[in-house]
Amino acid sequence: MTDPVAVKVAPARPEAAPRRMQPIVPAGTVAGNALVLVIAIMTFLSCLTLGAVTLVRDTASMWQSQISREATIQIKPADGLDMEAALVTVQEIVGAFPGVREARIVDRAATARLLSPWLGEGLDLDELPVPRLVIVTIDESAPPDFAAIRAALAQEVPAAKLDDHRTWIDRLISMARTTVAIGIATLGLILAATVLTVVFATRGAMAGNGQIIEVLHFVGAEASFIASEFRRHFLLIGAKGAAAGGLVAILVFIVFGWWSSRNMATPEADQAAALFGNFAIGLAGYLGVAVIVGLVAVLTAATSHVTVVSYLHDIDVPGRSEM
Repeated sequence: MTDPVAVKVAPARPEAAPRRMQPIVPAGTVAGNALVLVIAIMTFLSCLTLGAVTLVRDTASMWQSQISREATIQIKPADGLDMEAALVTVQEIVGAFPGVREARIVDRAATARLLSPWLGEGLDLDELPVPRLVIVTIDESAPPDFAAIRAALAQEVPAAKLDDHRTWIDRLISMARTTVAIGIATLGLILAATVLTVVFATRGAMAGNGQIIEVLHFVGAEASFIASEFRRHFLLIGAKGAAAGGLVAILVFIVFGWWSSRNMATPEADQAAALFGNFAIGLAGYLGVAVIVGLVAVLTAATSHVTVVSYLHDIDVPGRSEM
């Protein structure tokens, strides 16, 4: 009796793993990394511009508020003028007007301190024809009648001249508006340069994959599908670059703010604070940086989308897709 024939059963073939769909635009290319760096630089410059505009606007507002709260009365020395009596008279006249909170005489010691950087220490004001000042604190909600004050001073103390700083305020506002306009124009130019860079990068990516894109388009792939692939790719690039540039800009603002607070009460810090405040852009500035980061990322994706759609429209010759 013979042994039964052994039947060999072929092992079941393992199921083939689903093929991973390759993106139309390869990720991690040298051109893509370079574009991330370019977008990061553009975003950094945009954030710095926005921060500078915010700093100038806030500082100008601070200057305007400080100047508008005070006026200055200057009494020039003249023959036969009793300076001390004239100061007291001016103080009494101005203090009687509604809208004036305080009229304060700048004493001899304070006047000498004001002049010491130019004329040195140990000044004898009796030997120099130095004007004396009266500082007038103004109620901003109900300012006084400056014309009436000038008329009263001209009648009682002709050597006294009132300066309400209106000329300085107007110049300050004009300067701040000009600076803000220049900053906004610079920001627009940087964003325009970013858009043009993305256009060139998108066209370069399409040129490297031109045959694949044309085949996909002619076999029925919709322009929206192809454009979405590019949009997704460049959105990721834009988000990476914009986030990096915005983060570096925030670090720069934090470092400047830390330096300003650490070096407070030094001559350098006092001069910088007098011109630019405390180098703090505030919550509005940081929110502006976040808006710039999001705007650059969206602009990058939108620009690539429009560029791809325009390219496909140019190659879509009527009747060719039906061949």
